[in-house]
Amino acid sequence: MSIASDTKPKIEFVSPLMGFDQHTAFEIEALDDDGMFFTMQSTSDPSLRLVLADPQPFYPDYDAVIDGDTAKSLQIEDEGDGAILAIVNMAQGMEKATMNLFAPIVVNPKAHRAVQAMLYGEDHPLDAPLNPPAS
Repeated sequence: MSIASDTKPKIEFVSPLMGFDQHTAFEIEALDDDGMFFTMQSTSDPSLRLVLADPQPFYPDYDAVIDGDTAKSLQIEDEGDGAILAIVNMAQGMEKATMNLFAPIVVNPKAHRAVQAMLYGEDHPLDAPLNPPAS
């Protein structure tokens, strides 16, 4: 399931987002019509806004395997209920932007729930280039 680009769902993190323990309620808004880029803005502090991206167009082989406890906490009953989004770091500009494939945001927009999943035991980088080199 993708997050519809014409909605602005409110989501609640079932456990706090790393580094933002006091912020658990956010709104997600699409930045493009293709549903590749989103912003996630805190409802308690509007100045806290993160850019997220669907990692699949950039890394077609990316396979974030979410454990059963995480799926249950998000009320994900089948694969179509959830969306995987990577946090994008644009601190050095768009040309050097990276995405965090190790700790993606898993969202169930229907249940308005999200979690930052840590993919231990998998070889996913914290700072994968947003535009990966052609292979």
